[in-house]
Amino acid sequence: MIEMTSGRPLARDAMAYVLAGGRGSRLMELTDRRAKPAVYFGGKSRIIDFALSNAINSGIRRIGVATQYKAHSLIRHMQRGWNFMRPERNESFDILPASQRVSENQWYEGTADAVFQNIDIIAAHAPKYMVILAGDHIYKMDYELMLQQHVNSGADVTVGCLVVPRMEATGFGVMHVDGADNITAFIEKPKDPPGIPGDESMALASMGIYVFNTDFLFEQLLRDADDPASGRDFGGDIIPYIVKHGKAVAHRFTNSCIRAAEEIEEYWRDVGTLDAYFEANLDLTDTVPKLNLYDRDWPIWTDAIVAAPAKFVHDEDGRRGFAVSSLVSGDCIISGSEVRRSLLFTGVKIGSYSNVSEAVILPYCNIGRGARLSKVIIDSGVRIPEGMVIGEDPELDARRFRVSEKGVVLVTRDMMAKL
Repeated sequence: MIEMTSGRPLARDAMAYVLAGGRGSRLMELTDRRAKPAVYFGGKSRIIDFALSNAINSGIRRIGVATQYKAHSLIRHMQRGWNFMRPERNESFDILPASQRVSENQWYEGTADAVFQNIDIIAAHAPKYMVILAGDHIYKMDYELMLQQHVNSGADVTVGCLVVPRMEATGFGVMHVDGADNITAFIEKPKDPPGIPGDESMALASMGIYVFNTDFLFEQLLRDADDPASGRDFGGDIIPYIVKHGKAVAHRFTNSCIRAAEEIEEYWRDVGTLDAYFEANLDLTDTVPKLNLYDRDWPIWTDAIVAAPAKFVHDEDGRRGFAVSSLVSGDCIISGSEVRRSLLFTGVKIGSYSNVSEAVILPYCNIGRGARLSKVIIDSGVRIPEGMVIGEDPELDARRFRVSEKGVVLVTRDMMAKL
């Protein structure tokens, strides 16, 4: 049963605040020109669309997005794809670049500071609850259910968390909890993570999602801003302080994860490395994908680009245009070439006699005749010359391009210009 406030779902009294300022340096050259939340994903979306879509689908109608690192493409995407919020319906969508509002030489110094510097803007909307979100993860989640737990538990902060194998949690903020999921310790990136009571082989890892009562959050941000020793960070400073001096409660992702009928696992991915990004995209090509983008009950909203339909041409032996186990977006032309287990974003053109397999090809790339590509990420706007082979000779690839730990080859325009 959904908890109501004044006859409304709790989400209607909440504001989602998305932290989207990070570079995502482990994605290497893929984030040279854009912030991690602006990186393309899934054939037509960007990473940030998942957090924003979750907020909209959960019923939240006030959203703020804090941007910082190389934010132009991110801001342009949000202006084009997320401009449907209407003030006359008590809706709002605020893009909040780091703009030296506190002092003339201070950008956002941490995740908490990115909220603190915009307290006056948040206060003007007067939300009762704040849902703080990371803008760089792939998942589907109903924040209304997390808000319900927050209110019903009387928590000062509710922290979204994943259940993961204990020794896989070393890169996360990890929570030690009691039998009622009250957080008794919050440790950033521990070498020996604490286990879960009753299942010591597993750990609770923070998703970077926090729910606060707004007044309490403001008190904590003001207190933290006056602490010269603080790193101005939620995971490093705000949450550990509340764990020691207040009531912090863990919210398990399994309790609010959105799954379509055929989705058998709770899908959450930090696509923060080239390998993780590549694998998460290719997951979508499976006959029954772990993440269902076709779920009309929980759509992933994005910038709806006006584009012609995809086209497949030529039907001769050795020159047949087709794609198998692939996602092919609008304005793509597969001209007498083979595409297998790949994602083609908007406007990709592939010339005759080419062979593409296990490829993530970002928008408006042009693949020349007779090219062979396998296990590659091709950044937007790249032109692959006729006959070029990528993904078959690791030593040659490493001299020309970026090769990941698992052998995925990243190709960008700057790399091609140096050849």
